[in-house]
Amino acid sequence: MSNAVIEVWSSFAICVAVIGVAGVKLTTYGDAIADKTGMGGTWVGLVLIATVTSLPELASGIAATAVALVPDIAAGDALGSCVYNLAILALMDVFRRGRPALALARPQHVLSAGLGILLIGVAALGLVSARIPAGPPAPGGLAALAPALGWTTPLLLILYAFAIRTLYRYQEREVAEFTARESDRLPGLSLRQVATRYAIAAIFVIAAGSWLPFVSADLATVMGWEQSFTGTLFTAMSTSLPELVVTLACLRIGAIDLALGNILGSNLFNLAILAVDDLFYLPGPLLGVVSGAHLVSAVSAITMSAVVIVAVFYRSERRLFGLIGWPSLLLLALFGLNSWLVYALGGH
Repeated sequence: MSNAVIEVWSSFAICVAVIGVAGVKLTTYGDAIADKTGMGGTWVGLVLIATVTSLPELASGIAATAVALVPDIAAGDALGSCVYNLAILALMDVFRRGRPALALARPQHVLSAGLGILLIGVAALGLVSARIPAGPPAPGGLAALAPALGWTTPLLLILYAFAIRTLYRYQEREVAEFTARESDRLPGLSLRQVATRYAIAAIFVIAAGSWLPFVSADLATVMGWEQSFTGTLFTAMSTSLPELVVTLACLRIGAIDLALGNILGSNLFNLAILAVDDLFYLPGPLLGVVSGAHLVSAVSAITMSAVVIVAVFYRSERRLFGLIGWPSLLLLALFGLNSWLVYALGGH
C-alpha cells in the first residue's frame, strides 16, 4: 500500500473521529438548550443542529461551483445528501431496541417532511425544464441578457424562508406541548455555558465536515474510482457523516425528535444550498448544465420523505424479523435502488 493511500485514509479517519466526538457533544448540548429554553427538541433539531450539520454541504457546494467549476459535484452533493439523510433514519431502528423509532416521533414532523417534498419537487421540475431544448438564439447583444440564474433559485430561497417561518409559527401554537418536557438534562450548567460548549462543538463539526469532501476527492483519485460516481455518491455520503453521527448520538440519549428534526431540517437546508450553489456558478443556470441523472436522487428523496410521513402517521409497532420496522426497511431499499440507478446512469 502506497504512502499516498495511507495518508488519505488516515485523513479520512481523523475527520470521522473528530465528527464522532464533536457530534455527540453537539447533540447533548443542543438537547440541553431545548430543555433550558423550552423551544423543544424538534425546533432545535430543525434549526440549530440541522444548520450546523449541513454546513459541509454548503462549503463543498460553493467550492465546487465557484472554484473547481464542477456543477455536477455540487448538485449531486445537495440532492444525494437528502437521500443519504433519509436512509440514516432507517439505521435508528437497527441500533435501537423496543418500538420502532418512527413510531415514537411527534406528528409535527409530517409538516417538515411535507415542506421538504415541496422544495425537492421544485428542484426536480427545474431539472426537467432544463432538458427542454432552447429556442433560437437571441439576436445581437440580447444574448447577453439571458438569465444567469435558473428560475428555481429564487423560488427555492423563498420557499425555504416560508418553510422555516411556517415551522416556527407551528411551534408557537404547540408551546404547551413542547414545554411539558423531562427535567433539565444538565442542571449544573447555565444556558450561557451550554451555548458556549455547543458553539465549540459546532466549530469542530464544521471544520472536519468541510475538510471531508476534499479528502473524499483525494481518496477517489488514489483509489482509481470513477469521478462522476464518487462525486455524487461518495461526496454526499461524506458530507452527510455529521448527520449520521448526530442521529446516533440522539438515539443514545433517547432524543428521537431531535434526531428526526435534524434530518428533515438538513434536507430543507440542502435545497437552499442548491440555490446558493447556482448563485456562485457564474457561467449560467446550474440545473441547465448538470446531468439529468440527478433527477433520480430528487425523485428518490421525494419518495423516501413520503415513507417517513406514512410511518409517522401510521405508527407501526411491528418489527420485521424482529430487527427493523417496515418503513425503515423500505427506506433502505429505496436508498439502494437510488444508488444503483445513479451508478447505472452516470457512474461508468
